[in-house]
Amino acid sequence: MTAHSHADMLPRGTLIIAGALVTFAFAATVVVRVAHIPAAASPAAMRATNHVELVASRNLRFIDRADGAVIIEDADKGNTASVIEPGQQTGFIRGVMRGLARERKMRGLGNQPPFNLSLWRDGELSLTDTVTGRSVELTAFGSSNRASFMVLLPNAPKLGVSKVGGALS
Repeated sequence: MTAHSHADMLPRGTLIIAGALVTFAFAATVVVRVAHIPAAASPAAMRATNHVELVASRNLRFIDRADGAVIIEDADKGNTASVIEPGQQTGFIRGVMRGLARERKMRGLGNQPPFNLSLWRDGELSLTDTVTGRSVELTAFGSSNRASFMVLLPNAPKLGVSKVGGALS
């Protein structure tokens, strides 16, 4: 009978790399705690700190129609802001709304409370669920995806947006 050895199960280099990774993670945690490095602020908190003003806003309700279309209703005026017909190239709007609706469904909330679409002076565009408080920064998804929501703010001023998201004016 041969002796069974565990020494050959993992290469020594792999163990060294794993140990170094654990040590680095521990050291980074200690540095953040000791140096009191604050967590990254949310975009909403940064806007509040920098006193970025709201340029345009609209409360919207998204309603699924039986044929697969989505009716976007102006919640304040009660009229239809837009209709996304089945097959229309609006996957981004559907994707964002699917995520927000899933959170409402998990909390047992309906689709009646509106979402708030807001354009800020710095060119950022955000969609906030007025019930859960969850906010999606739409500018982060690129200019064409941002544009799909911007059409829902027809009276908003045209702010030029730089590649990093700040307004040009």
